[in-house]
Amino acid sequence: MLTLPAAPAAAPRRQLLVGTAIACAATAAMLGGMLALYLHLRDQSLAANGRWLPEGVEVPMVPANVMLCALLPIVVFAQWAVYSAKRGDRVHTGTALGLIALLAVAMINAQVNIYERMNVPAVGATFNTMFYALTGVMVVLLIVGALFSAITAFRYLGGRTAEREIVTAHALYWYFLSFAVSMLWFVIYVTK
Repeated sequence: MLTLPAAPAAAPRRQLLVGTAIACAATAAMLGGMLALYLHLRDQSLAANGRWLPEGVEVPMVPANVMLCALLPIVVFAQWAVYSAKRGDRVHTGTALGLIALLAVAMINAQVNIYERMNVPAVGATFNTMFYALTGVMVVLLIVGALFSAITAFRYLGGRTAEREIVTAHALYWYFLSFAVSMLWFVIYVTK
């Protein structure tokens, strides 16, 4: 009896990875526009009255620098999670994802510390509004990243070890977020 060979396996669709890439591109466009507006308003304020920060406001640099320094281990841990997931090492994948979530919470804590130490009202000067808008978006993105880490850990460690795409999409998100937070750090905390 003659039969036809089986059809080839369908190519992976990579929906989660593509969706994460599109979301990162859209967020990058939004943050780019917000940073451009921040710089434009800062230049206008400096030209008009020679100052941008409200009277008596100092930006604490230690927590801001801690946030920046936390980005390097996050990127390394994200790649470690991808490396471990490709080799089926659930313990190291879970450890890397847990460390990423822990550092994300530490970064959120550092930003809250900055809010408390600056003691700037959300309304008033243009600086106040733009500062809280940009850093608020950053905090929301960090919360989303921490939740993404938790969901990735639950899915991968819960037995779906064949689905490594979520770990790769998670790493892509943190690569993007590390770049975005670095740009925010430079514009908001360094150039003031």
